[in-house]
Amino acid sequence: MAPSSTLVNKIKVQLKLSISRLRMVQQKDTAVAKQSRRSMAQLLEQGKEESARIRVENIIRSDMNTELLEIIELYCELLSARAGLLEAKECDPGLEEAVKSIMYAAPRIEGVKELSTVRQLLAEKYGKEFTLEAVENSDGKVSQRVLDRTKVEPPPKELVEAYLSAIADAYGIDWPPGTFAKRQAEAEAEDEDEDDDEGGSKERPLEAPLGAEDLTKATPPRDMGPKSPVSVMPPSPSTDNIRPKISGAPDLKPPKKMQDASKKVNGGNQGGPGGKIPDVDELTKRFAQLKR
Repeated sequence: MAPSSTLVNKIKVQLKLSISRLRMVQQKDTAVAKQSRRSMAQLLEQGKEESARIRVENIIRSDMNTELLEIIELYCELLSARAGLLEAKECDPGLEEAVKSIMYAAPRIEGVKELSTVRQLLAEKYGKEFTLEAVENSDGKVSQRVLDRTKVEPPPKELVEAYLSAIADAYGIDWPPGTFAKRQAEAEAEDEDEDDDEGGSKERPLEAPLGAEDLTKATPPRDMGPKSPVSVMPPSPSTDNIRPKISGAPDLKPPKKMQDASKKVNGGNQGGPGGKIPDVDELTKRFAQLKR
C-alpha cells in the first residue's frame, strides 16, 4: 500500500480535476436541456401532446442528473477543503457522508472519469469493508438527495404535468387550451386591484411650481454659461505655504536681485564681464597692450 501522504496528494489532485470536469458536464447538459425544452414547446404548439409527454421524461432525467452533478461537486469541494482530515487512518465522521456519497454515485455518473479515479483511491485508503458499506449504503450514510437522483424509475404524472405547464408558460403557448387566457385575466385582475389600492394615495408635490416672475428674480448659478476649454489646477498646500491663495492684486515687479543685476548690466563696468560689448577699435588696443 502506498504511504498515506502520497495517497492523499493523489486524491487532492483527482478531486480538483473532478470538480473541473463536473462543471464542464453541467454546462453541456444545461445547453442540451435548453434545446430540448424548445422542442417540447414546438410539440405542444403543434398539438402533439402524447409525444411531448414521452419526450419530456428525458428532460426530467437530464435535470435530475444535473442536480446530482452539483451535489457531487459540492462534496468534492468539501473533501478538497478538508484534505488534512484525510491523513487519518479512519474516515473522519465529518467527511463520511461526502466520501460514501461520492463512492456510491461515481459508477452512476457518465462522462467524469476523474470521479472514478477518486473512488478507487478512497477505496484503497479506507479498505474493502468501508467500500462495501458505501456501495450498498448498508449504514445509511449516503445522502438522501443522492439516492433520490440516482433512482431508475419513471417520473410521476404530476411532475410530467408540471414540466409541460412550465415549458408552455415560458414559451407563451396556450397549453392546456384556455390556460393562457385564464392567466391573462388573472393578471389583469391583479393589476386593477393594485390600481384601486394606489388610487387614494397619490403623492403631492412638496412645493408649488415657480412662476415666471419668480424665475426672473432667481440668481443664476455661478457655473452657468460657457466654460473655457483650458482649466488650471489650483496650487496645492505645502509645508512652506499652507494656504496657497493669492490675496490682493498680483505684484508684477521683478524682485530686487533682478533689478540690481540689470543695473550692473546696463550701467556697471564697461570693461568687465557683464558690461557693454566693446567695439573693434577697443579690442585692437587691448591686443596691442597684451603683446607688450
